[in-house]
Amino acid sequence: MNFRNGLGSLLRPEDSVLVMIDHQPYQLANLNSHDPHMVVNNSAGLVKAAKVFDVPTILTSVVVDRGGRIFPQVTEVFPDQQVIDRTFINTWEDPKVVDVVKATGRKQLVLAGLWTEVCVAMPAIQAAGEGWDVTVVTDACGGVSTEAHDVAIKRMIAAGVNMITWMALAAEWQRDWARAETAGAINEVMIQHAAGSGIAFLWEQQLLNTPAPSSAG
Repeated sequence: MNFRNGLGSLLRPEDSVLVMIDHQPYQLANLNSHDPHMVVNNSAGLVKAAKVFDVPTILTSVVVDRGGRIFPQVTEVFPDQQVIDRTFINTWEDPKVVDVVKATGRKQLVLAGLWTEVCVAMPAIQAAGEGWDVTVVTDACGGVSTEAHDVAIKRMIAAGVNMITWMALAAEWQRDWARAETAGAINEVMIQHAAGSGIAFLWEQQLLNTPAPSSAG
């Protein structure tokens, strides 16, 4: 077991690179470990957070002509970026993807994709074995069953892969609310994609801007 502890083990935007793997209609059609709506929402929140923090984000699909295009909620965040289409099931065996990741010069590799047990587990395990600091965003992933997803998570943890959820990752990248250059933008992402937390923030702003009732009779 590889233990992650200490301040240096936390994820930093300047050291992170995000790879979004196969968020495609074919995979979504047999997604049974999570609510599909939630996975689409979380994936959109994740890539928007990456954009806020200027984290290089690689979008990749597998056999797009059969599996369908990546969700527009993801691709519209990077409208000028070409999706890398593969035939390799294991993303980390495709030099087209690996070369782009390596060119960023970053070593904190963040992965999310469909399905967890196939297209996420394979590259995560391989990259961890090659010395990369690998983190999987579990709630922007999903499997064909709850068992498939859970077994994949356990398998990756045993291989030394770190696990996180998208909101926890956004908070880790932000780290300090005094960082005003990103605080406002990440709050907007939370409002759109963090459900209860986003609505609660709007409510808080409403209360702060509502005058107290006058007690004068």
